[in-house]
Formats: sequence, C-alpha cells, structure tokens
Amino acid sequence: MIEASEQQANEVGDRARPSVTIPEVIVPERTPSHDGPGIEETRRRFRQLYISMAITDVVAITLAFDMAALILGAARGTPFDGWAMLVIAPPLVLGIFSTMRLYSSHLLASAEEFRRVLLSVTLVVTSAVTLSFWSTATFSREWIVLSWVLATVMGLSTRYAWRRYLRRARTNGRFTLRTLIVGVNDEAGRVATAMASHPEGFVPVGYVCTDAWGRPTMDIPMVGHVDDLEELIADTRADCVFVAASGVRPEHMAKVSKAARRTGAEVRVTAGLQDVLSTRITAQPLGGVMALSLKPVRLTGAQAAATRTADLVLTAALGVFALPLMGVIALAVRLTSSGPILFRQERMGYHGKTFRLLKFRTMVDGADEMVDSLLDLNEATGPLFKITHDPRVTGVGKWLRKWSLDELPQFFNVLRGDMSLVGPRPALPREVERYEEWMLGRLEVRPGISGLWQVSGRSELAFEDYVRLDLFYIENWSLAYDVFILAKTVPIVVSGRGAS
Repeated sequence: MIEASEQQANEVGDRARPSVTIPEVIVPERTPSHDGPGIEETRRRFRQLYISMAITDVVAITLAFDMAALILGAARGTPFDGWAMLVIAPPLVLGIFSTMRLYSSHLLASAEEFRRVLLSVTLVVTSAVTLSFWSTATFSREWIVLSWVLATVMGLSTRYAWRRYLRRARTNGRFTLRTLIVGVNDEAGRVATAMASHPEGFVPVGYVCTDAWGRPTMDIPMVGHVDDLEELIADTRADCVFVAASGVRPEHMAKVSKAARRTGAEVRVTAGLQDVLSTRITAQPLGGVMALSLKPVRLTGAQAAATRTADLVLTAALGVFALPLMGVIALAVRLTSSGPILFRQERMGYHGKTFRLLKFRTMVDGADEMVDSLLDLNEATGPLFKITHDPRVTGVGKWLRKWSLDELPQFFNVLRGDMSLVGPRPALPREVERYEEWMLGRLEVRPGISGLWQVSGRSELAFEDYVRLDLFYIENWSLAYDVFILAKTVPIVVSGRGAS
C-alpha cells in the first residue's frame, strides 16, 4: 500500500477552484505514477480474455448439442444427426451471449452471471428450434430437453472455471483495475477497506478530494482534487473511478462523468444499499434525477408452490440415485460403531416449529450427553458448539462429515416438508434461546440442507457470519438464487472445504 505523503500540496492547474479546508488530510503534490498498465493496455487484456471466453462458450454449447444428438442416436440406433449444430450453434451463442453482456463479466456479480448464462442457454436452444422451421433440420423433444440440460451444465462449468482463473489471476495482480476513490469521508474509507479485504479486481491507488471531508480509514494517499480528475487519471494510470456518493455533490458527478468520457475510465458509484443483490436493482430516471428501483422480495402463493414442487422433484430424483450409497453408508455405520444408524435431533424450523432432523450418526452413541464436559474445548462463537478434532467423532464419521454424506437422510426431511433443499442452517432450540432479536429473522423460512453459509465457508465461519448470510439469503430470495446456491454447493462439497 502506498503511504500518504507528509508534504503540503501545491496549487495544481491554472483553473480557479473553491477554497477547501482540509482537517487531518494533507493533499500531496501530484506526481505521475507509471507502474500501472494504463487504460488501453487494460482494455486489451480484457479483450483477449473475453475472446478466449467466447471460444470456450461456443465449444461448450456446441459440444453439448452434439452430445445430445449422439446420445439419442445411440439409444435409438440411428446415425449421428448433429451436423447442423456445428453451423447453427456458434453464431447463436456469440450473438445471444454478447447481447446478455456476458463478455463484460467483470461488471457482473457471480449470481447475476449465473442467471444470465441460464437465460442465454435457454434462448440459444429456443432460437435453434425456431430456426429449424425454416430449414431441413429437425429437433425432437428429447433432444431439446437433453441439449438444454447438457448445455446448461457445460456452460456454467466453463464460466465457473473462468471465475476461478480470474480469482487466481487477480491475486497475482492481473486483470485488476487501478482505482481512484472520489470522496474523503467514512464511506470512501469503507470502499477502500472493502477493496482490500474482498479482492474483486479493484486496486485503490488514491483518494480524490471534494468539498466534503472526513478521515479515511485506509492508508492511501490523497492525489488531488476532483477538478483535476482527468489529469489525475492520466498521472496515476487509473482504469476506474469509484465514487463515494455521500462525499460528492451533483456538480462533482458531472466532472467525474466528463473525465471518464474523455479518458475511457470506468466509473462505479456507491448505492448505499447493503445486503441487496444486484439482480434486485434497476436504474429508473425521474426527471433529471437517477433513482434506483429496488424489487421487493415477497414469497407469493405461486412462488411457494413452485419452490415446494422443485424441492419434491429434485429431492425425489436425487434420492433415487443416492439410495444405493445410503445403503452402503448405513452398513458402514452399523459395522464400525455401536448405536443407531440414524441420529435424530430436535431442531427449530419454519416460524419456530420444531422437527426431528435426520442424519447418519457420525459420533459415538450418547454424544449429546458429553457436551457439558467438552465446553472448555469449544472453538465456535456465539451459541454454536464446535471442536475441530472432536473426540466423539467416529472413524467413519470423519469421512462422512468431510464429504457431507451424513446429511443425505435429510432428503426425507425435505419430502416431509420440514426442510427445503436451500435455506438457513437448521438451529438447535438452545441456540435460538440465545438469539438476539435481529437474528430471529432466519426462522421466517424453512431451513435448508444447503444454503449461502454452505457455499461461503461452511464451518470456517463465525456464528454472526452464519446469521448474516442467512438473513441476506432471505432478503434476496428467488428461485434462480436457489439454483445458483445448489450449483455452487457441488464443488464446495466435493472439495471438502470448510467441513467439520
């Protein structure tokens, strides 16, 4: 991190500027910084990245379509008839994915990218079928369903792989945006802190002052005044300007827009909306004012029915495939330790109603009665109880917990209506007794086998982080968000990360 200079700033530029009093903030003399790639070089790197992403999108979707044709042809004993897809699919994928702005994914949150890929794949399949009416190619209903499933899985897997690549690249300083933060107040400090603690590709290189002052919380230099933003962007080789909205006035935003237009720098503006997904926000002009419209979250009767139907269908389908594995696990639990195969425990569910949670037993029989004697070893925060190397866990239990296989009997809880596939972590009654009032909101929906906590660190998280993630999920619920969480659950479980 660049350390703040102790020198007094000289007057910069020939233009007159309003007098500004700067308590506890010293504006240094502006000196060029040439250690960044520059806007054009950054754009070139991103263009190359998105060309590579486009190639993999085309290959993945086209391959999925041809695999569907090959599988159906083999099942029917007919020759392969997927040659038309080699011609039809590439332009459809490029056109629709580009229209959905999937080649500007650095502007999209992962959940939004997931939603757009789902929609784009659906549009590609629909367009291919529509085009068949004006060609000799024909597509059966079986092909439509199978190709959509394969294309969705392969398209999302490809995008997930690119996300992981970008995350690694950004830790090495690639595909990052050198960012100037406009504003010097508490919000500007929070923006800088967020950039440092959540590596999403922004590297703060300096604050740009306006007429509103405070004390930033990050040790980042003051590089100049918003009146000189165009020159500051050039001097610091910044790619992005991030505006702390509470620290600027309308005339300052006009200067930011003008500088961005002339230099090509990207602009971000804080919205002051915490714990809200970008999918719920739309921009809406009101005269000369730009307003953000926030879509309300309310589970209607139709949405509740759709969610319940999806739970039943997916659980039944997954349960059929999981039954043989569950039989093997049951036998292993029975042969390796004394006690029941299933562990039944009272948990708090929807609106505080209790139910009996089912799990494969991973601890010695009577483990609940041993909790009091182990309280000194508790490593969890809040009302949770967790020991990394719990002496009560059996040998088979360690293996089951690592891969979350002990949770499989909860499919029956879902079928009975006690739980959902996605939802907050099911809490113990003794935990709920210690809840603060703001935590009770997590009882407003059915608990889930998986949830936002599951894909965000599992047992590595502190208790309050559990609760905040659950409340974030409830505040931003949608069926598409449930699908997104389920899709992220698979690689998390397979990797065994955060299991206890």
